[in-house]
Amino acid sequence: MDINYELYKVFYHVASTLSFSEASKQLFISQSAVSQSIKTLERKLDQTLFIRSTKHVQLTPEGEILLRHIEPAMHFIRRGEAQLLDAAATGGQIRIGASDTICRYFLVPYLERFHRDFPSAHIKVINQTSIKCVELLETGQVDLIVTNYPNQYLSNVSSIKKIRTFKDVFIANKSFEQLKGQKLSYEQLSKYPILMLDKRSTTSEFLHRLFQQHHLDLVPEIELTSNDLLIDLARIGLGIAFIPDFCIQEPNDDLFIVETEEELPTRELVIAHNEQIPLTKASEEFLNYFEDCGTERS
Repeated sequence: MDINYELYKVFYHVASTLSFSEASKQLFISQSAVSQSIKTLERKLDQTLFIRSTKHVQLTPEGEILLRHIEPAMHFIRRGEAQLLDAAATGGQIRIGASDTICRYFLVPYLERFHRDFPSAHIKVINQTSIKCVELLETGQVDLIVTNYPNQYLSNVSSIKKIRTFKDVFIANKSFEQLKGQKLSYEQLSKYPILMLDKRSTTSEFLHRLFQQHHLDLVPEIELTSNDLLIDLARIGLGIAFIPDFCIQEPNDDLFIVETEEELPTRELVIAHNEQIPLTKASEEFLNYFEDCGTERS
């Protein structure tokens, strides 16, 4: 089927904004030209792609199917353009996906070093959960991701490098001072208010699985999307927070670690990329910072 790429480009902008007027602004063409392009594409495909009303635009089921294929294609095209524009001396640009916690407590020194080594390179960091970061990598929206491991969603990613190990800890403030010096079983812990990340995170999956292995149902008191907020709530005594140990970088008199009878399993931070897609020079340079860290998985 012979369909001009520009028609798919217009479709992508309308579908991602659900607005003909916004798409026209992004494409620097008139709204009538956008409308005409969509009509032409619908005629060529013999499908209705949008439901139009005076106030709203929404995708039809056929439009949603097409968007699922067009969206990654658009990202890959942009990626190819960016690689062609890479400056050999500076490395061009790098796009990294990582959670807020990993960015703040682990990546910042590496980003600082990269910026110092390649001051003209453009750095883009997209903050998402470790689960969502895998989707960003698979759809070509980022070059590299730094994520918690184990992460079942990484099963289709071909290149994973371990860059550090860490342990998770339970922390509490003086409201739970009676627990200092004790070692609690998971069953005992389950009787206290547990503060943890929400179910859309690998950390939540990890802790729920750990409790299930001991035939316990974990019912958290509070679920959030930020480890920093969990620390803040633990500091005011709302419960016992479950966080990675690298989030506690300095001794703090307000908080202490609640010990467990069984040693918590270690986890890893890994950096991953898709070997089927060539890396930009900038991404290769950034990966070199972790050359001596762990081993490559495939």
